[in-house]
Amino acid sequence: MKKTSLKSVLFTLFLLIVGALPALAGEGGESGKALILGLSAIGAGLAIGPAAGGAGAGQGQAVRGACEGMARNPQIAGKLTTTMFIGLAIIEALAIYGLVIALILLYANPLAG
Repeated sequence: MKKTSLKSVLFTLFLLIVGALPALAGEGGESGKALILGLSAIGAGLAIGPAAGGAGAGQGQAVRGACEGMARNPQIAGKLTTTMFIGLAIIEALAIYGLVIALILLYANPLAG
C-alpha cells in the first residue's frame, strides 16, 4: 500500500479550497459567508489536530524520560515527579490554546461578520 505524504495531502486540500472559490464567488453575501464558515471549520481542524498530537507526543516523551530517570536514580523520584507534572501542565496548556483557537474560529468567528 502506497504511503501518502503530507505534501500531497496539503496540495489536495489547497486544490479543493481554490476549486471552491469560483463556485462561491456570487454576488450574494450568503455565499461569501458560507465560504468563510467552511474555511473556518477547516482551520479549526488544522488548529486542534496538530496541537493535540504534539501535546500527546510531548507528554509521552516527558513521562518516558521521568520513568527512565526514576529507574536510574530512585532517590530523586519526588523531585522528578514534581518537575514532570509542571512540564505536563505547560504542555497541556499548549493543547488548550489550540482548542481555544478552534472554538473561536467555530463559534465567535471575527471574519463571519
